[in-house]
Amino acid sequence: MTLSGRVALVTGASQGIGRACALKLAQSGAAMALAARGQEKLQTLADEVAAAGGKAVVFPLDVGDEEQIKSTFKAVITQLGKIDILVNNAGITRDQLLMRMKRADWDAVLNTNLTSAYLCTQQAIGSMLKQRWGRIVNITSIFGQMGQAGQANYAASKAGLIGLTMAMAREVGSRNITCNAVAPGFIETAMTSGLADDFKQDAVKMIPLGRVGTPEDVANAVAFLASEEASYITGHVLNVNGGMLMG
Repeated sequence: MTLSGRVALVTGASQGIGRACALKLAQSGAAMALAARGQEKLQTLADEVAAAGGKAVVFPLDVGDEEQIKSTFKAVITQLGKIDILVNNAGITRDQLLMRMKRADWDAVLNTNLTSAYLCTQQAIGSMLKQRWGRIVNITSIFGQMGQAGQANYAASKAGLIGLTMAMAREVGSRNITCNAVAPGFIETAMTSGLADDFKQDAVKMIPLGRVGTPEDVANAVAFLASEEASYITGHVLNVNGGMLMG
């Protein structure tokens, strides 16, 4: 699979799944727009891409800020010429039982995880429509499919991403633009590293493949959906969960 000549923008690219996606897309030949709040980590990633012979430009971005999204996407198109591939990966958690959840924590998670994907897609879609080619990949979650106690805000945001994915797929399919989602299961990232060991052990028991996933497992799925080989796949949710949820 080659993405030579393509420009890909990944949100939340500074660490975890976003970082792995950016590296994989760069390895496949795409010029990278790296967007996240952590500028220092982004620069380290850009240097890594460059050392491997790729191209990457850093764009500091807080996806919770609509004006920052608008200005950043304009800057990406100005510097790199277009946006072919958009990976809406940025996400946060603010866990609490629903009966105790503060409205601010609900709003923060929905705004960062779901509203930002709508805003980013809105800013990127013009470039894709103009060239009649595009790939939108939204990073959802197994918990958007099966729910999770203490994560009503997170589960709702990730379920919303699935609905957004399917609606967008219908809207832009006739213009040779696909929109798909990747739903990771239990992946070893900074977001999951703080979980208790007994919780992790119980989770592994629920996974038929018998292991926790890696960010690279998710990145491989994203790169496939971004490729020409996936040109007849749209509106699809690709599960990367080791069999933890089937059907």
